[in-house]
Amino acid sequence: MKYNLIRTIIEKRKRGITCGIPSFCTANPIVIEACLQQGVRFNDCVLIEATANQVNQFGGYTGMRPADFRDMVYGLADKVGFPKSSVILGGDHLGPLTWHKENADSAMEKAEALVREFVAAGYKKIHLDTSMRLGDDSREVPLSLTTIARRGAQLYRACEEEYQKLLEKNPSEMRPVYVIGSEVPIPGGEQSETDAISVTRVEDLKATLDTYQREFAAVGMPEAMENVVGIVVQPGVEFGDENIAQYNREATAELCEAVRQYSGLVMEGHSTDYQPMFQLREMVDDGIAILKVGPALTYALREGLFALSMIEAELLPEEKQSRFKTVLDEVMQEDDQYWVNYYRGSPQALHLKRQYSLSDRCRNYMQDARVQAAMEKLFDNIDSVRIPNGLLRQYMPKEFFKVRENQMKCDARELVKSHIIDVVEEYNYATKCNYIINSNNYHSLT
Repeated sequence: MKYNLIRTIIEKRKRGITCGIPSFCTANPIVIEACLQQGVRFNDCVLIEATANQVNQFGGYTGMRPADFRDMVYGLADKVGFPKSSVILGGDHLGPLTWHKENADSAMEKAEALVREFVAAGYKKIHLDTSMRLGDDSREVPLSLTTIARRGAQLYRACEEEYQKLLEKNPSEMRPVYVIGSEVPIPGGEQSETDAISVTRVEDLKATLDTYQREFAAVGMPEAMENVVGIVVQPGVEFGDENIAQYNREATAELCEAVRQYSGLVMEGHSTDYQPMFQLREMVDDGIAILKVGPALTYALREGLFALSMIEAELLPEEKQSRFKTVLDEVMQEDDQYWVNYYRGSPQALHLKRQYSLSDRCRNYMQDARVQAAMEKLFDNIDSVRIPNGLLRQYMPKEFFKVRENQMKCDARELVKSHIIDVVEEYNYATKCNYIINSNNYHSLT
């Protein structure tokens, strides 16, 4: 049986080597291409995750089932020359969330089908999340940890049954690894401000692990904890429309020390977007070895596209421009389902949030046919003209330096991907040994 690449991180940490892995949680092809393109620079694995609301057996909001998403990622890997064997596919928040309004029997039946399809499609990191109330759960009392763990164990058993089917076809098939727990907001981000975030309590961590161990045994799989490599915790980091709650390692010291007592287990931190890279490094040092990032990547995509739009406005007559910013906002106003429950304020405030919120609800609209057409026209327009150096420096200063130093071509797509790679590099610095970063040039030491 092949060795799951995530387990190598666990083994290195046991030997005292500080390391981790970024989890790039996105379904955007340009973002994924940028992550893989940067992965070509070093001999390492790249973890790409899809959430259950993005990708599921009914297509999710991307229209992709797990096998479709896999094929898209593998196709992009081939495009940039990144080995598919070094791609780790993950499923994030896999459970009944998408069907939480249905009664437990129905929601869990769909959740079982969901996890089976992810495992059958070759996903090797599975986050089991059963922390949400379902339609017939009491609204008067919090959902019990026993119920959460029992449902999680039910989904784990379904995953392992599906894995056994894969083994029958291929005896060397790699076993998935699992992450449990959900001390975080629901997928998609925080709906309130970030002022009252509490770090996971040690007693809650221990209770979660003990309860899962008991419920795994109850379904006849007492060895299951050997395949659980991570637990999701709340390390006190979060972001909202404008606010960022930054990591404070003193506040997590007790929690981090408690996790060190569990051999083979690391913490997974969600919503690490927009953290300073030195604090991301502190998180990894402290045992939060899996760093989930999503909106910061698509925010960088949007930021790059807007910068190109500003350059376009300077170089082309209005009638030839792509109107990318306008088209995106028009589409978002026509269909508000992905932002109306998150953004509040006056019409002017909503306009600004639709375009610039750190929550980046724009990401849900990037695959819209009209937005795609405007984006392609923007790329074509930029590539049809020469960008004066002063104009490039004005709107894309980092890319100006990279172009000047012949580190990249002045190509529209490459300029945008460079914006995304800047975020990727911060996570590389945080998780990889001997990785040096500065404002313009990146170096990996061997």
